[in-house]
Amino acid sequence: MIRLLTVLHRPPWFRSGLVRSCSGLPPDRTAARIRNTFLNFFRDRGHLLVPSAPVRPRGDPSLLFVNAGMNQFKPILLGTVDPRSPMASYRRVANSQKCVRAGGKHNDLDDVGRDVYHHTFFEMMGSWSFGDYFKEEACQMAWSLLTEHYGLPVDRLYVSYFGGDAAFGLPPDDETRQIWLEIGVQANRILPFGLKENFWEMGDSGPCGPCTEIHYDHVGGRDGAALVNNDTPDLVEIWNLVFMQYNRELDGSLRPLPQCSVDTGMGLERLVRILQNKTSNYDTDLFTPLLDHIHQVSCVDIYGGRKGSSDQEKVDMAYRVVADHIRTLSVCIADGIHPGMSGAELVLRRILRRALRFCVEVLQAPQGSLAGLVPTVTHILGDVYPELHSEKDRIMDVINENEAQFLSSLQQGSRLIHRTLNRMENKHGLFPASVAWSLHRDLGFPLDLVDLVLEERGVRVDREELDRLISENHKVVSESQSGPQSQLSLDILSLSELQRLGVPHTNDSLKYQYSLDRDRYVFPACCAVILALYDGHSLRSEVSEGQRCAVILDRTCFYAEQGGQSHDQGYFTRNGSKDVVYPVDAVEQVGGYVVHHVTTSECLKTGDQVELHLDQVNRLSCMVKHTATHVLNFALRKVLGPSIQQRGSHVSAERLRFDFTTKVSLSVSQLQQVESCVMDVISANQRVYSEELPLLSAKTISGLRTVDEVYPDPVRVVSVGIPVSELLNDQTDKQTSVELCCGTHLLQTGFIQDLVIVSERQMVRGISRIVAVTGRDATRARELGQAVAQDVDSLSARLAGSTPSSLVSAHCLAKEVGILSDAVDNTPIPQWQRRDLQNQLKVLQRTTNTTVRKLEVREAAVKAEALLQKHGKKDILVDSVDTDSLSVVMKTVNQLSTAAPNAVVMLLAHQVHSGKVLCACQVPKGSASSSLLASDWAVAVCQHLGGGAGGNAVVAQGTGSSDNIIEVLRWAEQFAVQKIQR
Repeated sequence: MIRLLTVLHRPPWFRSGLVRSCSGLPPDRTAARIRNTFLNFFRDRGHLLVPSAPVRPRGDPSLLFVNAGMNQFKPILLGTVDPRSPMASYRRVANSQKCVRAGGKHNDLDDVGRDVYHHTFFEMMGSWSFGDYFKEEACQMAWSLLTEHYGLPVDRLYVSYFGGDAAFGLPPDDETRQIWLEIGVQANRILPFGLKENFWEMGDSGPCGPCTEIHYDHVGGRDGAALVNNDTPDLVEIWNLVFMQYNRELDGSLRPLPQCSVDTGMGLERLVRILQNKTSNYDTDLFTPLLDHIHQVSCVDIYGGRKGSSDQEKVDMAYRVVADHIRTLSVCIADGIHPGMSGAELVLRRILRRALRFCVEVLQAPQGSLAGLVPTVTHILGDVYPELHSEKDRIMDVINENEAQFLSSLQQGSRLIHRTLNRMENKHGLFPASVAWSLHRDLGFPLDLVDLVLEERGVRVDREELDRLISENHKVVSESQSGPQSQLSLDILSLSELQRLGVPHTNDSLKYQYSLDRDRYVFPACCAVILALYDGHSLRSEVSEGQRCAVILDRTCFYAEQGGQSHDQGYFTRNGSKDVVYPVDAVEQVGGYVVHHVTTSECLKTGDQVELHLDQVNRLSCMVKHTATHVLNFALRKVLGPSIQQRGSHVSAERLRFDFTTKVSLSVSQLQQVESCVMDVISANQRVYSEELPLLSAKTISGLRTVDEVYPDPVRVVSVGIPVSELLNDQTDKQTSVELCCGTHLLQTGFIQDLVIVSERQMVRGISRIVAVTGRDATRARELGQAVAQDVDSLSARLAGSTPSSLVSAHCLAKEVGILSDAVDNTPIPQWQRRDLQNQLKVLQRTTNTTVRKLEVREAAVKAEALLQKHGKKDILVDSVDTDSLSVVMKTVNQLSTAAPNAVVMLLAHQVHSGKVLCACQVPKGSASSSLLASDWAVAVCQHLGGGAGGNAVVAQGTGSSDNIIEVLRWAEQFAVQKIQR
C-alpha cells in the first residue's frame, strides 16, 4: 500500500518517462534529469543556455564564495560588460551554476551539519532577464515549472514577498503580491517580510531590489504560514526570484535603475529531496554514496540522519559535515582555489580543517580517509563537472598534504597551550585570548578545541578579549575582500546616462598602431576631445582645478588595464598648451568606454581638446614583458609537456609573473631548459603577428592557448613566428606560441633581449608561480649570479684547504656562510643558479656547524675542568666563564653536571663590551634540591638582569644586562640557597 501511494503521488514528469524511477539509477542521474527539465523549460521560453562558470575564474584573486551565477553575469548587471563580448547581447539566460557559500555576506558554513538542508557547495539552477521581462513573467514561469512540470502540489507551496521598510523609504512590493494572487495563490499563503528576508543586495553598493521566494512544506496538510522563514527543516525556501530595480549608492541611498533585471535561483539539492520524497538532502542520491563510503572508512555506526547533541547525533552531524565539505573541497580545488591564509583560500582552509576534525575526532577515520572520498565525489558530479576527473589526483594530493600539516599543527598547538598554562602565575585564571587567537589564526587550531583542552585543566579563555580579537579580524577581512572601491569608477547609472546622451564608445585602436623604424618603436600622436567628465558621483560638464576626475575621450592611445597587463602611464595637455599637464593616474575600460583617471591642474570642460602624451618607455617595457610571457608559456609546454595550463599572469614594466599547473617545482635542469628555449626564440628575432578574428574561427586554430574567461567577439589572436592566417588555414604543423590576447606586444622577439627566471615556487600544491625579468634587468641578474657564485666557490675552497683551529675563526666562517645564504636567497639571480648555490651552501653550513660543535665541546671541557679544580664538587656551583657563546656556557654546565651529578649549576658569561650577560643552569632531576626548578632559577636571575629566560625543571637558559657580574653571581647563589632550604 505504501509503495502504491508513492507511485500515485509521483509528479507528472516522473510518470511521463523523464525520470521513470529513482531507485537503481547511477548517482546524480535523477539530479541530471531534474536539471535538464529546468534547462529545457527555459530554453523553450527563449532563454539562452550558457555553461556554469568556475567557482573562481583562473587567476582571479577575488572572493567568489557567493552566488556564482550573480558573479558570472555581474558585468551585465553593473553595465560594465564589453560591448564586443557575447555577454553584451544576453537578454534571457538560464543555466545551472556551481555555488559556494562559506564566507562574506552569504555564509552557511556554521549551519552545515546541524541541519539537513544547508550546504557550503550546492548547484543553483537559475534564470536571468537583463532588461527583458520582469516580475509578472518571472513569477508565471516559476509557478508553471514547479506545479505543472515538476508536479509539486499547490497546497504545499508558500510565497514570500517584500513588505516594505519605512526607515529606508521603501514601499511594500504590492505589485508582486498582486501577481501571485492573479496566478491563483491563496492570499493566506502570500506572506510579507522585511529587508533581511526579502530584499536582495549584491554588496554595500550596486544593483539591488526586492525578492519573492517560493517555500515548500515537506509535511503538508497544515497551515504552515507561521513556519515560513523560521529556520524550520520541514518548510524550506526552494526558489528565490530577485527583482533588481534599484542601485545602492556609496552613501547608502537608493536610486532607480535605468534597466530592471531578474535573477532567480533554485537549489538543486533541495529540489531533488522534494522529488525523491526524502526528509533530508543527505538522503538523496547526491549524498548517499558519500555517506556509505564514509561508513566504510570510519569506526562508528552507520548514518542515522539524527540531529541533536547526544553522542550518536553528533556522529550523524559529522557524517553530514564531511559529506558536504568534501564536495566543496573537490569543486574549489579543481577550479584553482587552494587552502591558504587569506581571502577565499583562508575560507577553504577552514572548511578543510573542519572536515578533518570531524573525520578524525568523531568518525575516528584513519589519516587519508578524507582524500579517499574524492573519487566518490567525482563519480557523483564528474559527468556535470568533467574537471573533477582530470584534477582528481591533484585534489587528493592537496587534501592529504594539508591533513598532515593540520595534524602537526594540532600537536604544536597542544604543546603551546600546556606551555602557556605552566607559565601562568594563577593556574586557574583566564587563559590569554591573544594566545588562543594566535593558535586559531596561525595554526588553524579550532577555538572549541582550545576550550576543551582548557576545561580539563579548570581554566577558561578570556572570552571578552577573544570576542574583540575575532570582531577586529572580521572587520579587516571584510574590508580586504571588498577592497577600496574607486570613487571614479563609472557606476551603472552614469553608464546609462552616457548611453542616453549618445556618447559613443571610445575608439582605442591607436593603442595597437605603432611601428618599427630602424629598430626604434614609433608610437602615434593622439589628439582627442573630452566627451564626458565624472567626479565620482555624477557626470559633469566641468571640473575645477585640483580635483580628481574620470575623463572620457572620443579616442585614446592609452592601454586600459586588462588581460593581466598594467595600464599605460602618461599625461594630457590641453588645447595645444605645453605648460599645463594633467597626469593620468589610472586607465580602465568600463562598458566600452576607456576611462582616464586624471588630477586636474586647471579647469577641464567637455568639448576641450587634449593631446595625449604616452610614457613610451613604460609602454615598451610592458610590451617586452607581455611578449616574453607568451614565449615563456610556450617554453614551459615544450619542456614540461602539453598538460601545463596557465592559471594567471600579470605584466608590468618591471617584471612578469606567470602561474601554471605542475605537480612539483621545476628542477635545476628544467629551469635551464625553459630559459634556453626562450632564448632560442629571442635570438631568432621572430616576428610577432596579431589579427582580429571571429571568436569561433579563432578557436579552430591548433595549439591555441586560452584561459577560463569570457572573450570578446571578434577576438585578437597573437602568434609568434607564423602568420595567423597560416595557422587559421592549417597550412603548417609547426609548433609556436599562439594565444587569444588583448595586450600590446612587440613586433619582433629580439627586443626582449634576454630573460631570466628569478623565482619559481609552488604557491599551493599543484600550482607554481614564475617571476622573470628581461633586458638589462636579466643581464644584471646573470652578473649578480656570477658574482655570488664566485663568493661561494671562494668560501668552499677556504673550507676545503684547512680546518679552523679556534672557535672564533669557526664562528666567523659560519657567519660568512649565513651571510652568503641570505645573499643567495634574496638577490635577483637566475633561479636555477639559486637552487644550485643553495645546495652547495647547505653542505658548507653542515660542515661549519659540525666544526663549531666540536670546538665548543672542546672549549667547554677545558672550562669545566678549570671550574672543577677551583670549586671541587660543591652542591651549589655558581660562577662565570669567559666566552661570547651561550652554547659554550650551556655545554660547560652540562659537563659540570655530569662530573658532579648531585650539584645545581649556574654559569654566567659577561660580555664586557656590550654589558650583555649570558645565563645557563641545570638542576638534577629527583635530587634533594627538587624545590629548585631550573626554569624558575634562570627566569629569576635574568629578570633581575632586566632580561628573560626559558626552559624546564632540569635545564634553562636566558640573557640580561649588567655592569656588576660579581653582584649578580652572589644574588643567583642566594636565590638557589633559599629555594633549597625551604
